[in-house]
Amino acid sequence: MVARAASAEATGERILDAAEEVFWERPTERVSLDEVAARAGVSVQTVIRRFGGKEELLRNAAERGSKVVRDQRDAVRTGDVPGAVYALMEHYEDYGDRVLRLLAEEPAVPALGEIADRGRRLHRDWCARVFSPALTGLEGVARDRRLAQLVAVCDVYTWKLLRRDAGLSRRQTGLAMVELLRPLTDEG
Repeated sequence: MVARAASAEATGERILDAAEEVFWERPTERVSLDEVAARAGVSVQTVIRRFGGKEELLRNAAERGSKVVRDQRDAVRTGDVPGAVYALMEHYEDYGDRVLRLLAEEPAVPALGEIADRGRRLHRDWCARVFSPALTGLEGVARDRRLAQLVAVCDVYTWKLLRRDAGLSRRQTGLAMVELLRPLTDEG
């Protein structure tokens, strides 16, 4: 029984690995369960039995990816601005372009909208925790405005503007983000 459960778990992980690969390679509407199944070494029926359909498979793959992001970001100590930017740079260098593509497809694919909304909440909550010293003493609209500023500076679109559009190096992009955060966090 234990071996069967472990085998089923391993099969599920292989399917999710294959799904992530395929979802990141092409627009969502061009992703097929046939290709996911082939890459995972299972039948389409196994994918459907395990995850339902394409949208549910996408949700499960995204949830697993979100856990990785949460774990990475949870390692940042509260008030550690350089550490926060370092964690963001690690994430954006690995996934930033993919996230931007997901956001571009969001209006056309309802499941992507749900995933993007979860990502936005995760990012906002993380900013509220990590930058909580910068929010201390602020209430109401002043706190909301400050948190929105922190979220914006740390957003994937800010990374894109600095790294991709302005052509800054990874190091210079991180430095620019720290400099943008200083007046908001009273750092340095």
